[in-house]
Amino acid sequence: MSLALDLLKRLVKDGTLQVVMPDGGEHNFGSGEPSVSWLIRKKGTLGKIARNPFMNLGETYIDQEWDVQDNRLSDLLTVLRANLESSFSIRSPLFFIPALVQSWNNISLSLSNVAHHYDIDERLFRNFLDSDMHYSCAYFPKEDMSLEAAQQAKCEHIAKKLCLKPNAKVLDIGSGWGSLAMHLAENYDVSVTGITLSNEQLRVAEERAAERNLGNRVKFELQDYRNHEGKYDGIVSVGMFEHVGKHNFLTYFKKVKSLLTKDGLALIHTIGSHAPPTATNPWIRKHIFPGGYIPSLSEVSKAIENSGLIPGDIEVWRRHYASTLEEWNRRFQNVREEFVRTHGEKFCRIWEFYLCASQTAFELASLLVFQFQLGHRNDSAPLTRDYVYE
Repeated sequence: MSLALDLLKRLVKDGTLQVVMPDGGEHNFGSGEPSVSWLIRKKGTLGKIARNPFMNLGETYIDQEWDVQDNRLSDLLTVLRANLESSFSIRSPLFFIPALVQSWNNISLSLSNVAHHYDIDERLFRNFLDSDMHYSCAYFPKEDMSLEAAQQAKCEHIAKKLCLKPNAKVLDIGSGWGSLAMHLAENYDVSVTGITLSNEQLRVAEERAAERNLGNRVKFELQDYRNHEGKYDGIVSVGMFEHVGKHNFLTYFKKVKSLLTKDGLALIHTIGSHAPPTATNPWIRKHIFPGGYIPSLSEVSKAIENSGLIPGDIEVWRRHYASTLEEWNRRFQNVREEFVRTHGEKFCRIWEFYLCASQTAFELASLLVFQFQLGHRNDSAPLTRDYVYE
């Protein structure tokens, strides 16, 4: 038995893993659910994965060196995470130093990093996101909610935390395709400025705002947050802080503070980790989010403290993003063959590995979603959380 198979034999206990080798040989490990068959297509693949699992598990998948029977990729990643992840460390300097260097994110690098992910084919996002194109964690207060309903619930949850009043001025940092900005303008009688670094997102957001006759209440700009000036009663940032880079955390919160009126509130919604600071997964950094960095709670808290902003509320969402990602992948699989024809098999493998790996990270690893409500004073928001749920 190879060293890689011996490792699986020793470590896989929870869930049933069948490994089918290129010569047809079968090896079975563990017991219980999920039960999944891992089909290895190329000799030496398991050894390659074992030498650097954080990079090579994804690399060998997109190179078609392995597959999963019945396309149950998330089940395979569940078994591997549950049994093997704690045996490998991504906190080694070999991972952490390159991750910090690559998340330095000056303005020109930020533009390049955003274009890598967000300026790809708009049709892709339209096919797997909800109908209003929210590319961030949905909120599922009820288990049987559709993705569309859960994204609207997220918008309402955020709006309540901003305590918006009619005619308020709101800034949306990282406004994407304009979904949240338009929701706030339509439902809360506020004016919203959205800033983004994606040319494609800017184009689509402006088109959608015009279609909804919101030109006088919503505007979008191609601008880095560090260059923006003004004063706002509310500032919201959803799914953008992950692109700021560890080096810029304090700069970011100081900028939020300078843009916020004396009585205003900011709501920062970001993926985070309950674990100590950890390097970004190298495969995700290479293929999905160059320059991305997932902050630990301690890192964000320290930057907020040093900025002078005062937290009014800190909320943790646990498995909501796993449910969101699962539905995104289900919708992507419905149109996968179309994108194989137009973009190729490798593109589709990259995308589905990203979605499934992220889903299982929220289910089994350290990923969470944090919402930080911040202001200049400790009474900018009501003193209990009841208003959020009324």
